[in-house]
Amino acid sequence: MLQNKWGRNFLPKRFLIQLTVINMIVIVAFVMLSSWAIYNTACMLADGLTSMTEQKQNQFQATLFQYLWIFSISAVILGSLIHFYLTKKMIQPLRELIQSTKEMKQGQYPSSIHVKGDGEVGELIRHFNDLVQQLETNEQQRKNLVSDLSHEFRTPLTNLNGYLLALQNGVMEGDEKLYQSLYAESSKLTQLVEQMEQLKEWDDMQIYSFHEKELTNMQEFIERSIKIFQWPLEKKQIELKTDIQTGTAVINRTSISQVISNLMDNAIRYYDDAGPINIKGEEMHNEYKVSITGPGRAISEKDKERIFERFYRIETSRSREFGGSGLGLAISKEIIERHHGEIGVQSKGNMHTVSFIIPCS
Repeated sequence: MLQNKWGRNFLPKRFLIQLTVINMIVIVAFVMLSSWAIYNTACMLADGLTSMTEQKQNQFQATLFQYLWIFSISAVILGSLIHFYLTKKMIQPLRELIQSTKEMKQGQYPSSIHVKGDGEVGELIRHFNDLVQQLETNEQQRKNLVSDLSHEFRTPLTNLNGYLLALQNGVMEGDEKLYQSLYAESSKLTQLVEQMEQLKEWDDMQIYSFHEKELTNMQEFIERSIKIFQWPLEKKQIELKTDIQTGTAVINRTSISQVISNLMDNAIRYYDDAGPINIKGEEMHNEYKVSITGPGRAISEKDKERIFERFYRIETSRSREFGGSGLGLAISKEIIERHHGEIGVQSKGNMHTVSFIIPCS
């Protein structure tokens, strides 16, 4: 009874069906073989029943009973062997799955398990293969993250230690420029820590879906979101041109505002050459598209493919100089994808356009 209860609770339905079919095949084979044996044995022995005495009758019954036992035992053994072979072949992927889980328990990432068929067992193993691949990717990303953070912190800390050691040993005297340099390096460290906190908060936020979405007038929303960049634009003497059409979309306002802020911040931070920054908003085919275009240094095709990865920066030295951390575009991409939209970058010479599209409903 315990075994039956365990089977009902833990064995997949299709797996049970497969076992049932195998058992039926074995039973049918057993019955057919036994019936054939009994029939032919009875026919053979019945030839001498014309003048059968009681002794012969008893001998007939004993012989028939003996043959029935022989053929029944043979059928059971043969059926059991067939059933064992077929069942073992069917559960072989599960054995490989158990071995793979043991390897994962030891901290190793096993190779993918090859499985045929579309049953529950095949589906389970395919999900397991995807899980192993995802865990391996996450582990590699974690290592890359530690390496990136070590690289990011190393330069400002080295500079700070060098300056402070020189001041301590009297090799150099403090002046306004030196203190400004020290403050700049300290600010970089502070910004890195803030970016790490932002990344942690964002990763925690991903546990939840963006349920708090509301119908938004995109024209008013975009104009309000870019208003805070008026002073940085004036400071760098950058002209801002807008062409924002009316339209509505169902969005999470806080997160989409963060996307626009990230794109505007990048456009100002990496502004190079001359010309205005253009912001365009337009509604098209039940979607709303926002584009931010501005001049900057050329971006290679390789960089375009990785520009939305976390901590990836096109020009490491130049990006560090301007304080970039390679998180803004990565977080923006995740926000847009959670709105079931798309984000991308297009370049033509030194003019770069980062645009995103979100559904209107």
